[in-house]
Amino acid sequence: MFEHWLDTSQFFGYIAFVLGVTAFLQKNDTRFKSYLTAEFIAYVVHFTQLGNPTAAASSCIAAARSLASIYSRSVWLAGAFVAINFSLGFVLIEVWWNWLPVVAISVGTLSVFLFQGVFMRLGMLVGTSLWIANNILSGSIGGTALEIVIAIANMYTISKFRTGSGTA
Repeated sequence: MFEHWLDTSQFFGYIAFVLGVTAFLQKNDTRFKSYLTAEFIAYVVHFTQLGNPTAAASSCIAAARSLASIYSRSVWLAGAFVAINFSLGFVLIEVWWNWLPVVAISVGTLSVFLFQGVFMRLGMLVGTSLWIANNILSGSIGGTALEIVIAIANMYTISKFRTGSGTA
């Protein structure tokens, strides 16, 4: 599954890795969402090259929603992103596990629009677990490493909020 460590299809997964880890180490929500936007743009290219159109489309939606959530906290806009994501999912799903990124992005969308601080990051942690499974099944080396490290970094940042050394 991971026999192609240096393939060009893995390159953007490694870029997503760096951007994603940086995102989840941010305590400032705006910087967090800005880095997430960049991470998901790298993921669009990565999953397109890996032949996973559902993950690529969900990543495209995630990039747009992360950027939009910097400027708006509209429940309607969150709902529109979730609806678009599921609509694309219904069109692109090829195997059962293609639903993993669709659900992950939907949970993340609701989290970045409706929550902030520790609650937003807890929602993102749920999505991260779904991405781990998707990335293993997709053969994404950088993506799998990214989501595992994101889970750890996110839990670290959540603990900072909980101990009072972060801001909520």
